[in-house]
Amino acid sequence: MKTNVIIRNGRLVDGMGNPSFRGDIGIEKEKIIAVGDLSNAEAEIEITAKGLIVCPGFVDIHTHTDTSFLVNNKADSKIMQGITTEVVGNCGGSPAPITELGKSFQSKSNRYKLIGCDWNTVAEYHDRLEAKGLPVNVALLIGHGTVRSSVIGYEAREPSSKELESMKALVEEGMKEGAFGLSSGLKYAPGIYAKTDELIELCKIVKKYNGIYATHMRNQGDKLIESVDETIEIGEKSGVSIQIAHLKVKGRDNWGKAKNMLRIIDEAREKEIDVTFDQYPYRAGSTGTFAMTPKWSREGGVESFLKRLRNPEERMKIEEEITEQEDWTGSERIIIVKFDPEPSLEGKDLDEIGKMRGKSPQSVMCDLMLEAGGSIPTVHFYGWEEDVKEIMTHNAMMLGSDGSSLASYGDLGKGKPHPRSYGAFTRFLGRYVLNEGVMSLEDGIRRMSSYPAQKMGILDRGILRTGMFADVVIFDPEKIIDVATYDNPHQYSKGIEYVFVNGTMAVMKGKLTGNLNGKVLKHTAYR
Repeated sequence: MKTNVIIRNGRLVDGMGNPSFRGDIGIEKEKIIAVGDLSNAEAEIEITAKGLIVCPGFVDIHTHTDTSFLVNNKADSKIMQGITTEVVGNCGGSPAPITELGKSFQSKSNRYKLIGCDWNTVAEYHDRLEAKGLPVNVALLIGHGTVRSSVIGYEAREPSSKELESMKALVEEGMKEGAFGLSSGLKYAPGIYAKTDELIELCKIVKKYNGIYATHMRNQGDKLIESVDETIEIGEKSGVSIQIAHLKVKGRDNWGKAKNMLRIIDEAREKEIDVTFDQYPYRAGSTGTFAMTPKWSREGGVESFLKRLRNPEERMKIEEEITEQEDWTGSERIIIVKFDPEPSLEGKDLDEIGKMRGKSPQSVMCDLMLEAGGSIPTVHFYGWEEDVKEIMTHNAMMLGSDGSSLASYGDLGKGKPHPRSYGAFTRFLGRYVLNEGVMSLEDGIRRMSSYPAQKMGILDRGILRTGMFADVVIFDPEKIIDVATYDNPHQYSKGIEYVFVNGTMAVMKGKLTGNLNGKVLKHTAYR
């Protein structure tokens, strides 16, 4: 037999959780054509993988790479972690489907200023991605917040029956065009204004096409348990498959709630409600300052909010109520990620900036939003390591970065973003699986490959098996680790030696090749 590529004598971890074994992999064009003993076969390219792990490419089930590849189609922070598929459109925000009304709320976004938004439908967004070229595979979720803003804007009310039908029609159209499900961000405007029944009705459409519902729940702090209950209710009443986004426990007063929360999830699973979740392996998260303001102040969108900030009486009320918000009460530190008007503030926390300016932290936050003309990305520290590990080792957990594909240069290399965009998967593998032994290597890789792939309904990836697409990672178990830090996040992970995306080498001997062989993936409803 002669083929394009043979990976020889590696320790093969198949992605299904089975014991690893010594063997070879044969790749022809885009597919794996053989797994086992290929000592009698020849190839144009032969890679000796002795002492290395060979496994399926990782599937990042929760990302915000929605527009990164339109800014820089070689954005590589995820590839250098071994990620070959990204699920975008999370937390209720997706590039499509979107109406002109919906676009009006995106127009001030720095990212959209760079790339524009010349699409409306899921199909048109897919076409734009493919025309630009992709380094990895991309699967889209429809954002509930995008759909809601496209029909009723940022109004704090229930949709009329006609408006709800319009929202359902957008979701159905998107599913038919290849989206994999619906996401929600119920702590973000406008999703925060939706009631449970609205979500159940939209999820019934998703269920019709066997998609998933991925949710950033209403609260992950004081009302964590109530938020889990609501999520389960949506799954039970709609029949949809549930994915809880970046499951966590926020705030020192809530530390230790992980056990009770996971017990509730177990009870739901015993009732055959399909509930799973993803997690990033850090004690800090990231969100924008707009989401840290009172619910009422966000009605109408960012521009309406900024007008309220310029009114002294409304500003006073906003400042008072910021201190009651989940991200404020639950965070020990809140750090500025990116601030174009004064980049020297990047990496500093609000307390520090407040002392510099002689103001309270919440007053400074309001000042910064006015100066920036909108929301400012932040990193906030809220968690307890014991809760992180409790969630991590639960059998319904899979990995998700909650980050974007970035690069150490250009527009995507600015600021001090959360290091998870560069290191979530290698941190999980290197620190928690291989060093601390929280689970077996085989199980750890399963949670990054076949488990999220199957959850999404991507059945031709995530496993080392003949006939599967050749998304393959080769890494050194002695070297695999994250390097990115909060102070210096734009650093690529170590230990990833080779990455294949659809049979084409994206990383060779630890270096990026620049090849763009990723695909837009489409749900079975499209076919």
